[in-house]
Amino acid sequence: MSHAPQPVISATGLFTPAESISNEELVASFNAYVALHNSENSAAIAAGEAPELTESSVEFIEKASGIGSRFVVDKAGILDPRHMAPRIAGRSNDELSILAEIGVAAAKDALARAGRDAADVDAVLCAASNMQRPYPAMAVEIQDALGIDGFGFDMNVACSSATFGIQTAADYIRAGHAKSVLVVNPEICSGHLNWRDRDSHFIFGDVATAILVEDKIIAPAGHWDILGTKLKTQFSNNIRNNFGFLNRGHGGIDQSGPKSDKLFVQEGRKVFKEVVPWVANLIVEQMELLELEGSDMRRLWLHQANTNMNRLIAQRVLGHEASEDESPTVLDTYGNTSSAGSIIAFHLNHEDMVAGDTGLICSFGAGYSAGTVFVRKT
Repeated sequence: MSHAPQPVISATGLFTPAESISNEELVASFNAYVALHNSENSAAIAAGEAPELTESSVEFIEKASGIGSRFVVDKAGILDPRHMAPRIAGRSNDELSILAEIGVAAAKDALARAGRDAADVDAVLCAASNMQRPYPAMAVEIQDALGIDGFGFDMNVACSSATFGIQTAADYIRAGHAKSVLVVNPEICSGHLNWRDRDSHFIFGDVATAILVEDKIIAPAGHWDILGTKLKTQFSNNIRNNFGFLNRGHGGIDQSGPKSDKLFVQEGRKVFKEVVPWVANLIVEQMELLELEGSDMRRLWLHQANTNMNRLIAQRVLGHEASEDESPTVLDTYGNTSSAGSIIAFHLNHEDMVAGDTGLICSFGAGYSAGTVFVRKT
């Protein structure tokens, strides 16, 4: 009797950079930059020809986002008031690129947790917001570094990339094209953040995660059945990053750092107002199709962008104010890590769950884009 492939999540992996920046350190650096700007441009400011910049504060950051600190690949460059961007040394084409390096580290962690050898993997999907280059694909470089004999490709759906990657991997399993797929999410967000912008200088951090999606027949004990997935996109300019390879010639990286019009920008209030009900409705509609109710949901691993957004979404899904146990956050230590956020929340907050427990991995962001992955512990 032939086996009907059933995709499951066998394990996840995490790579965390060694350096972290606290809100206090970040504010001190930003305010030093503000003082320099206002001093050096005092005449222009007095004449109304240049804006007078306003200082940031720890209280402002925590109220706006819930973020307490963030991990980064280069702390010194970001905190330098005259540079305010990571200094990442260039590498030759013969060296492993930095995005592949951290992706490989997360992938190895996932493989080790599943007791799986890289030779058993059929495909690698590099699903992330901030790709290092257009080609060769980061996924193929990661595939090569791990020694996987199969195929790989990159995909970018901004902060929803990981959940889109999980559904794509699950579809390959169901179709019989692969039995084991690595979805890798290396995110060096610090290179795309405008550290000089008071409204967003605190948002992002750097990290890499990985998810091993496999056919249930080969998965290790204690894996997670995928009950259902749902993806949705709707065009919006309210979150945007113009630093593409076609655009950098019009003001990309130079000695003074990245140009602000080629970095992350968002209309935060519009995003909050539009995304919260959009995502909540998507989740509730999918729950109805899967015949799930709020009382069935043991835990929600939501995208880590803003604590207030997550609080409102979780309340709609569960029918009550969510506890930290029901909707854990990693924003306080990791910040917003784009596609990796919901996977970090899952990775660090699932060991206590028992067979039969049901949960949701959900991400949402630029696009707009949103992805849901309902799972059940075996």
